[in-house]
Amino acid sequence: MLRISGITIPDNKRLEIGLTAVYGVGRPLAQSTLIDLGIDPGSKPKDLTDSQEAALRDAIEKRPVEGELKREIAANIRRLRDIKAHRGIRHLRRLPARGQRTKTNSRTVRGNVRKTMTSGRRKLEKT
Repeated sequence: MLRISGITIPDNKRLEIGLTAVYGVGRPLAQSTLIDLGIDPGSKPKDLTDSQEAALRDAIEKRPVEGELKREIAANIRRLRDIKAHRGIRHLRRLPARGQRTKTNSRTVRGNVRKTMTSGRRKLEKT
């Protein structure tokens, strides 16, 4: 059973997919790391040797992953809020921060659910 940064990598999945269970590791990073170490990306975690597991663990843990990465992201957002940057204010108001439109999208975040004429249950008309 392979554990990296406190996360158990699923034994029944391919390594390149299983490594994405670690926060901060996506497919491209997983593939490039496995290729650099000379490990087949299609192999299963249960087929790795102890030396391969140790090398993979060291290579992944060199980068900021899991709690360290989450703290770093939170600190960046806090800094933007403190300096009253536009993106920081958007985060503070819980609005989209990357220029997305808000007239029709992001309704669930804004709490502005618009009712249309056909929404809801139809009432029976008496004739």
